[in-house]
Amino acid sequence: MSQSIRTVPLDSSAMPPGIPYIIGNEAAERFSFYGMRAILVVFMTKYLWLMDGQVGNPMSDAEATERYHQFVGLVYLTPFLGALLSDIFLGKYRTIMLLSVLYCAGHAALACMGTVGYSQAWLLAGLLMICLGSGGIKPCVSAHVGDQFGAKNQHLLSKIYNWFYFSINFGSFFSTLLTPWLLEWYGPHWAFGVPGVLMAIATFMFWLGRKKFIHVPASGLKFFRELFSREGLVSLAKLVPLFIFIALFWALYDQTGSSWVLQAEHMNLDFMGMTWLPSQIQAINPILILLYIPLFTFIVYPLIHKIFPLTPLRKIGIGMFLVAASFALIMQIQTWIDAGQRPSVAWQLLAFVIITAAEIMISIVGLEFSYTQAPKNMKSLVMAFYLSAVFLGNIFTAEINRFIQIPSSGHEQFDALKSQQKPEWVKDARNAILPGHDQVTGTPDDLIARIQHGSLKSIDFPDQTRSAFEKAAQVIIDDATANDYRLPSPEKVNASSLGTDPWGNPITYKIISQSSCRLISAGPDRKNGTAWDIGLTIDVTQPAGPKQPSWTDRFHPAETWLSKRAAELGVKPKQESGIGFDKSYFSGGQTKLEGQAYYRFFTVLMLAFALIYIPFAVIYRPKSYLH
Repeated sequence: MSQSIRTVPLDSSAMPPGIPYIIGNEAAERFSFYGMRAILVVFMTKYLWLMDGQVGNPMSDAEATERYHQFVGLVYLTPFLGALLSDIFLGKYRTIMLLSVLYCAGHAALACMGTVGYSQAWLLAGLLMICLGSGGIKPCVSAHVGDQFGAKNQHLLSKIYNWFYFSINFGSFFSTLLTPWLLEWYGPHWAFGVPGVLMAIATFMFWLGRKKFIHVPASGLKFFRELFSREGLVSLAKLVPLFIFIALFWALYDQTGSSWVLQAEHMNLDFMGMTWLPSQIQAINPILILLYIPLFTFIVYPLIHKIFPLTPLRKIGIGMFLVAASFALIMQIQTWIDAGQRPSVAWQLLAFVIITAAEIMISIVGLEFSYTQAPKNMKSLVMAFYLSAVFLGNIFTAEINRFIQIPSSGHEQFDALKSQQKPEWVKDARNAILPGHDQVTGTPDDLIARIQHGSLKSIDFPDQTRSAFEKAAQVIIDDATANDYRLPSPEKVNASSLGTDPWGNPITYKIISQSSCRLISAGPDRKNGTAWDIGLTIDVTQPAGPKQPSWTDRFHPAETWLSKRAAELGVKPKQESGIGFDKSYFSGGQTKLEGQAYYRFFTVLMLAFALIYIPFAVIYRPKSYLH
């Protein structure tokens, strides 16, 4: 390191000169990350199966949610790698520069999907590199901000952390609006490529500030001495329970990018004179952050402080109750959807208003509080422990979504048959008879695999089974046709009119959304909630009225990328199938916890943790460490 590089903060009460470069870098880096993350669930469920030269199988909502939270979780586990590299070997600046290059390579890998090779492999490689790059720099950047301040200007630390968060949301707002639009009209290559360019710009901006920064050198073995000292162990032991409470906040909050997006697909997205894409609704969050930071700093916090002393731990406690309230509203929205209604997306925007207030009181406060509670040579490590709360929360959500998935017997039987046959048989086959629950063909529980390009396109059933479900489906279709394509409410449908399957199980009716419903029975094993449940999904496409012209029409092609790609591969997405009713059979593949029950589980869990948090906050005794 050059001797011209400062290693201790300036003896000044002014704002450190390196701060503008950190803020600019953070805005561009967050644009790249949040832009990519905003479209990830939609990409996995609607685009990934069409990326290669042959048609694959669409990923289910529950599996996409699981994969999304695994990725987000790992992004917040790799901060330990960055913290160790920074605090022991390289220092914060060099660690940030090294991992930023890897970060850029990850975005390039995502942009390469569908060009050569296997798209799922590109996706895995790209997300892994982003996990290492984005996650690795997180504790270093957070701690690098604090390193710029000395004794005379440490009073500005709270202010700069607010500006630090401001830059995060400034970048994420524009990316959350732009990236879903790019995906819709120009496809995944542009949607993943543009964030990659912004990450390269972020890396360049950080390099420009190299001579303005305070470079606190790596502590080497001193790091371990302080870590295993009584003071270091006590400070960590005090913070770990706090991080567990914060972890549950992230388990719910980060679902704004997964389950909330999937919920928005079933809502009326016309709002404020335009039709929004489901993943664009997240853009309200950074806008609210920009409004809330001054509002809370200068108005809300001082008003509450007049009633009772408002400590950081009390702010976090209030935020936890707000999270529970936001999910209670999301649960109510899902109740309306489960009843066949199409509520306005304004309701979800209101939930964002509540959960963003919680984010202000938990995330920003928790970040600053954790830094002040960390001994001098453990700043990056404690930042990594703080960020690991995000990892724990997302892995918890991912595991919940993995647990509730019910496998599909049809896919399992097809994979078993495919492994036994020669590759050319699978390529040439159009249909295959799969053994059912009794593992014998020629019986009513047989499954018929419809094959396209060597992949399982759909599942069908023998005539006896089809006949039972077709009769039940006609009851629903007749009622919907007579009522302007509106699905009947479950209370209106006479259960006996739906009949039974060939094994005597009643066929039940469940609304998925205003335009989709499910007819399902326990199937040949006569047990509900297993891979052998069978049934069909009915999708209703109402007659489309004339499209109102929009000023944005001039900025995109006449057709969406998804429409053109589906036409190239000879398939047609359900949402573009025309007026009338689409029916698709399934065997298993549902979830154990869905709809309103899914959100009720998280609401009750958050409320319970908020109550348990109260005695913890009362007994905690803070001790601040600053340079």
